[in-house]
Amino acid sequence: MSIIACYHIKGGVGKTAATVNLSYLAAQESTKTLLIDIDPQGSASYYFRVRSSQKLTTKALLTGDNKIDKHIKATDYENLDILPSNLSYRKLDLRLNNLRKSKKRLQQILHPFEEEYRIIFIDSPPNITLVSENIFFAADILLVPIIPTTLSILTFEKLFQFFEDQNLDKSKMFAFFSMVERRKKLHQEIMEKIYAEKKHRFLKSYIPYTVDIENMGIHREPVLCYKPNSLASQSYRELWNELRTIIS
Repeated sequence: MSIIACYHIKGGVGKTAATVNLSYLAAQESTKTLLIDIDPQGSASYYFRVRSSQKLTTKALLTGDNKIDKHIKATDYENLDILPSNLSYRKLDLRLNNLRKSKKRLQQILHPFEEEYRIIFIDSPPNITLVSENIFFAADILLVPIIPTTLSILTFEKLFQFFEDQNLDKSKMFAFFSMVERRKKLHQEIMEKIYAEKKHRFLKSYIPYTVDIENMGIHREPVLCYKPNSLASQSYRELWNELRTIIS
């Protein structure tokens, strides 16, 4: 089983859109896939037209009450299931703070799913919190979308420094450029600079800024479903192909 968490310190960088489309592509290859929506905003759950389970509270998630697998729901797509978000997840940090081995609790929760799912995607909440640290421990790959701007690169550097300071495994961290506007000179220059430096693991594939991705909220499905031949869809396919080689 491979656990892929899409994460960024801040929101609005295309994190959830990437999680939704990549999990869809994984499932399309007849790979039994689970998407876990830990972000209390529940955007991934919304895109897949799945309502939050009111019984899967923060306490139930962390203690295993009511058997978590009972709250997993099928999506409209074969081989793709989702554990939907719950608004109570906004209190996850408070609950984790009162538990022993709190930084590895999510890792323990996901262990029983090893036999049923080959790939698990996690749509992570922003900020660096105890929830984030749980995700850092549990994930095999930490996928970080980066908008090619100065401040976004600075934020990524801070995340990298956090991994170093906490002695976390930096080798699991892979970044990719998101919401790219190639006509912007700044975007081009930053991308060229980062690729040339080879300082961090930046994937070659990038996701453009397009209205087709923004319209996911209207269609409530992956962009690959309603615009399969678009530049956005092709970009997600390229990103998945590159990510798949890392997994295998």
